[in-house]
Amino acid sequence: MSSADASVVRLQALDTCAVSDALDRLGLSGTVVGIHRVSTERRIAGRVVPVKLGPAGEGVASRHLCSAAIEAATSEDVIVVEHHSREDAAGWGGLLSTAASVRGVAGTIVDGSVRDADDSRDLNYPVFARAVVPLTARGRVSEHAWNEPIVVGGVDLKPGDLVIADGSGVVFIDANRSAEVLELAESIAAREAKLTAAVRKGTPVSRVMDGSYESMLKQHRSSE
Repeated sequence: MSSADASVVRLQALDTCAVSDALDRLGLSGTVVGIHRVSTERRIAGRVVPVKLGPAGEGVASRHLCSAAIEAATSEDVIVVEHHSREDAAGWGGLLSTAASVRGVAGTIVDGSVRDADDSRDLNYPVFARAVVPLTARGRVSEHAWNEPIVVGGVDLKPGDLVIADGSGVVFIDANRSAEVLELAESIAAREAKLTAAVRKGTPVSRVMDGSYESMLKQHRSSE
């Protein structure tokens, strides 16, 4: 990508909680429960490069799973993997983290299990997943599609949607709604920063987190 993706740059300045709050206020889905950090403390944000895994067998890709996505991704992309066919076999591993790290990919999110967590940690490559297991995908899991729509945590995703992931979890943003979600999330984050500053200056938390805090999302939306 020759120039920075403005939406990705804006998303990188936020956190999952502000984005989740914005989705809540707009009545949109996107916040995923149960996918957590496996390696590094880094927050990641970028465009979704989707991969769909499924049972091994005839009629599926012969290439190693996720390899095409890695070779197509950039530093502003996050590889997101639908891996629902079995919990005991990994849908991502150390060699893939090495290749993605060399490529400069922002990170990987797997709706399922991964392995080689220590390798990803040593690389400082961000991986998020539901579980970590040692069992290989070979002969058990194959890539069924990439750069096509997938479902992660009950959220429908397509190539180019936005995602942010940090210590609180994973949140997706439909690309078609990204402008309004980012604008509201930025407003929420700015208000949260003011409240935090007030607490640090000694304002009693009971005054900071009064009724106006509970209605903050509504106030932000009505003030637009």
